[in-house]
Amino acid sequence: MSSTRLLVLGVLNEGPRHGYEINQLVMAGALEQWTDVKPGSVYHALAKLEAEGLAETHAQERTGDRLRRVYAITPEGRHTLRDLLRKALSAPPHSTRSDFALALRWHALLDSGEARELVAASSRALEGRRAEIAAGREAKAGLSPLADALFENAEAHLAADAKLLEDLRRLLDR
Repeated sequence: MSSTRLLVLGVLNEGPRHGYEINQLVMAGALEQWTDVKPGSVYHALAKLEAEGLAETHAQERTGDRLRRVYAITPEGRHTLRDLLRKALSAPPHSTRSDFALALRWHALLDSGEARELVAASSRALEGRRAEIAAGREAKAGLSPLADALFENAEAHLAADAKLLEDLRRLLDR
């Protein structure tokens, strides 16, 4: 399932928008940290959704020399959005699949100490991510109980990952 497709249809369901507005929402919400949505993918998704009849040009606005297309969701787009919601909400919220786990299988192919340093770098990156999550939670305080539950879940996953990295560092030190 495409996260971008779900996002664009969801936003259009709230009302007609142009691509720049949707990109601004993606960047303001730092959605690339939470989902597979990249700001540049919005325009491609809008064109594809329109070609599939899930979105349509609602209006065109002139801003300087540019002509902006304002898109709206179609009835078929609403049907598809509900299907995407059903699929997304019926799947586990996090995946246990990871290239990290696969790479651990052959860590001994690296020079002595390099695997330990890479795990330490992963740990530092994880701590940076934990700080970002904490800042995001503070910035979005009071948003909703659902948002709070998502932040708590993300924090719990990061805490479990931090423990795993600490355990791995100890094992690699042997």
